[in-house]
Amino acid sequence: MPHIYEKNGAAIYRDSFATIRAEAQLADFTPEEEIVVVRMIHAAGLVELAPHVKFTPTFAIDARAALEAGAPILCDARMVSEGITRTRLPANNEIICTLHDPNVRQMAKEAGNTRSAVALELWRPHLEGAVVAIGNAPTALFHLLNMLEDPSCPRPAAIIGCPVGFIGARESKDALMAAPPVPSCIVEGRLGGSAITVAAVNALASRIE
Repeated sequence: MPHIYEKNGAAIYRDSFATIRAEAQLADFTPEEEIVVVRMIHAAGLVELAPHVKFTPTFAIDARAALEAGAPILCDARMVSEGITRTRLPANNEIICTLHDPNVRQMAKEAGNTRSAVALELWRPHLEGAVVAIGNAPTALFHLLNMLEDPSCPRPAAIIGCPVGFIGARESKDALMAAPPVPSCIVEGRLGGSAITVAAVNALASRIE
């Protein structure tokens, strides 16, 4: 027998968000934060994600304002940069991922660090006022925090710090939220990933769901 399933894309979209709002714990979030959390849950397929999403005060407002002002979006991995919906961006924002720059492999060898980490050195000309989206590599988030300890390093407007994994992911996000250098957002622990990070960017870029 043929399978019977919902075929209306708009209905699937509408009912998915209704299910999330009915099942997820969203009461502690501001309206601006809630839009971000709902999209992150949608990307993960996990309503239990909500209690693990943490924001510094004003993060959602500040990050959205930066995007509306034309801030570039700096991504640690292509899975993040390619997932951002260009048509949602409010100011035709530039999306930058330096991981595959031809100089990065040698930079990593000389630094004794990962390519994901040293690629952030190429962000410096773009970092001032940018929205940072780290969804893959804990080493990238750690390196960014080390960069920002230097007062002369340009400051981004906001950091989405959601690297995923078993080595360094929890620790890098804990370090970010222990002393956030700018407005920041994380998913606690090992959870995270490119899809969740992209969802946060797309939510911030648009005022509608």
